[in-house]
Amino acid sequence: MKPVHVAAAVIRDSSGQILIARRADTQHQGGLWEFPGGKVEADESVETALARELHEELGIVVGAARPLIKVRHDYPDKQVLLDVWEVSAFTGEPHGAEGQPLAWVAPRDLSSYEFPAANQPIVAAARLPAQYLITPEDLETPALLRGIQKAIASGIKLIQLRAPNGYDPKYRDLAVDAVGLCAGKAQLMIKGPFEWLGDFPAAGWHITSAQLRKYAAAGRPLPASRWLAASCHDAEELALAEQMGVDFVTLSPVQPTLTHPGAEPLGWERASGLIDGFSKPVFLLGGVGPAEQQKAWQAGAQGVAGIRAFWPES
Repeated sequence: MKPVHVAAAVIRDSSGQILIARRADTQHQGGLWEFPGGKVEADESVETALARELHEELGIVVGAARPLIKVRHDYPDKQVLLDVWEVSAFTGEPHGAEGQPLAWVAPRDLSSYEFPAANQPIVAAARLPAQYLITPEDLETPALLRGIQKAIASGIKLIQLRAPNGYDPKYRDLAVDAVGLCAGKAQLMIKGPFEWLGDFPAAGWHITSAQLRKYAAAGRPLPASRWLAASCHDAEELALAEQMGVDFVTLSPVQPTLTHPGAEPLGWERASGLIDGFSKPVFLLGGVGPAEQQKAWQAGAQGVAGIRAFWPES
């Protein structure tokens, strides 16, 4: 069975709100909310199909768009390939040209709406930023907290509190302070044993590849309301991340890094191939920074993750 190829859009207005539409009750997955778009015809590029569908459905003309995520999903009655683009500029006033109800929604409120199963990774991608800061190791606590504050002030929205030396009491104390700094401003991702999960309800969890290999078969250890991420390095770990039900992953190393000089880099082509077979947001990590963000988008990634390239006091 050939998948139905659909071009879909995460459309943002000037305030960052996202446009969603309600499917007609008579449609497949009727009554649920979706990201606007439609079927890619045999002779069309995805960009052409997207522009055509958004003009027909909403009466808008796309001004600027970029790839966001590709999602493959098998329903009992059909397979779909959702080719999702982020539309950041358009002309015209969006309206339900086919009678469909529309809603402008803050990214954090998307999870309150009921979407088809295939749309869940798109909801995650729409809520995540394009940059993921990982804190450096070997910094004293005051310097680390000062750097986190500066990073948040510069616009960083997603931060991983790295735990290079195991999970000692000092890391826990640091995590308490970091949660306080990030509250209402950025999403903090903590690393640690699952026994700590209940102690940091506001934080997301970033699990190591070792934890992924050990616990994936047991399923997701967190409720859907909390972010869950995993460190991946190959197709096997990506499959385990899918099995565990994570929200997003880091994939590394793309290029040679100072942090892991012995690790063989994936390279851009292989990284892009791995992303193409994985239907969740992926941050590329290892020898990349803000300068590679555009290249990461073209490779199918959510964006880039890093330590030195993002740390404000480097």
